[in-house]
Amino acid sequence: MPPLAFQVNRLVIVRLSALGDVTLLLPVIETLKRAAPQAEITWITGTAAGALLEGIPGVELIVFDKRQGMSAYFKLRRRLAGRQFDVLLAMQASWRANFIYPLISAPLKIGFDRVRARDGQWLFTNRAIPFARQHLLDSFFAFIECLGITERVLQWNLPLTAADQAWAAARVPRDRGPWLAVNPGASKPEREWPVERMIEVIRAAQQRWDAQVVLTGGPGGREGAVGKQITAAITTNVTNLIGQTSLKQLAAVLARADCLLAPDTGPVHLAGAVGTPVVGLYAVAPPQLSGPYLSPELTVNRFPEAVRTMLGRDPQTVKWTTRVHRGAPMRLIAVDDVLAKLAQVFEKAAPRISA
Repeated sequence: MPPLAFQVNRLVIVRLSALGDVTLLLPVIETLKRAAPQAEITWITGTAAGALLEGIPGVELIVFDKRQGMSAYFKLRRRLAGRQFDVLLAMQASWRANFIYPLISAPLKIGFDRVRARDGQWLFTNRAIPFARQHLLDSFFAFIECLGITERVLQWNLPLTAADQAWAAARVPRDRGPWLAVNPGASKPEREWPVERMIEVIRAAQQRWDAQVVLTGGPGGREGAVGKQITAAITTNVTNLIGQTSLKQLAAVLARADCLLAPDTGPVHLAGAVGTPVVGLYAVAPPQLSGPYLSPELTVNRFPEAVRTMLGRDPQTVKWTTRVHRGAPMRLIAVDDVLAKLAQVFEKAAPRISA
């Protein structure tokens, strides 16, 4: 499919959630701003993402609050009334997002291919990116490749304030360290690593590398309970910030860490956005889809083994959308697997210097 041969002056993007996916979209925004400096960029996003993205230069943010139900669509329709865009990048395939697309006036509406266009997204778009077994960030870049933009800018430029950075500096002082950030929770419990193994790794990291540990995570009760379990087992050199940070404060904390240890969850991509290496733990889904984009060599990948042993299928031939939802796949990841990856960070790399 050849690239389009026209100038884009007004472009609208729809990506409401989730945290990691929204963060991964930022390099595409930076690429667009450089390749099409004349373009007015509008981004329709969700409330949580809006808090993270507030202050991003050169982008009009429109926050869609799903908690308002149908009134959110009526408010959006009124806000977009009379506005004409050259192109819509429909970067989210879900019923909630799909019903936004008819509210947007644009002659060109680019969506996902049939494999990834969930919930009938193809009914609301008129062009699709080509299918590929690729990382989500690469799929986002495929949207602007349809516009003829092929060079990439791998920069995130999160709009963190001085207050966010000062807040993080007070809790993660660089006169101690090295710092290991640990985000034990994930949006789905099946993606979480057993907490007793996480505790064993933290103890080993403290003994081997004299690591200071900061726990991160959202305000959910399950994550909070895991944080309390960890701090009850390890009472020294652990700072528990689970449920205590805004998204920007979380990004600032991760920017001060030497490494993040986490399963498949949004902070993995937030850490990548601020240049922090990530030891990612993956077994439910392939890290080639949603793993740390800039540090894939640090990923512990047990997805192929999980597909073979728990689904009885060949990981080379399963559909790209395959996930392992049964059989406790995360238990395939051993403590030694994780320590070997952490050693690559703490023994082979110089500590990060930060104010």
